Amino acid sequence: MISNNADIEVLLPILKKIPLFSGLEEDLHREIIQRIVLMYYPADYTIFNEGDEGDALYIVKKGSVKVFHPESADTEEEKVAEINEGGFFGEMALVSDVPRNASVKALTDLEVFILSKDDFKNLLDSNKVLAEQISATVVDRIKDNDK
Repeated sequence: MISNNADIEVLLPILKKIPLFSGLEEDLHREIIQRIVLMYYPADYTIFNEGDEGDALYIVKKGSVKVFHPESADTEEEKVAEINEGGFFGEMALVSDVPRNASVKALTDLEVFILSKDDFKNLLDSNKVLAEQISATVVDRIKDNDK
């Protein structure tokens, strides 16, 4: 779990940019941060594959990743995005059971903060205010996506 003050100060502004967490008070951001772990991956490591179960949110501390659709018999690999320091991916896995819609691979040696779906659910179970605010945000995002 994150206890390093420098990491907390790095994470606070990033959480405010993630649509799922942007409307939360700082004390709730700090509660979320207490559930986050730091992981290291080498360059070329596949973080997850398209179709995998979504089980975590990832925030890039150092390095970069590429988001892509893997090549198939009919298509070549299609790069969707490159995410660098301070960027994030996989946030909808925290509130949805939809499989991953793309693959992600480390382009460089990578340090990422990870919030697992299980830790997030435990946090929601123990914090009614957070659960209500996250639920409202999810409903708003679904409405926006349907427009």
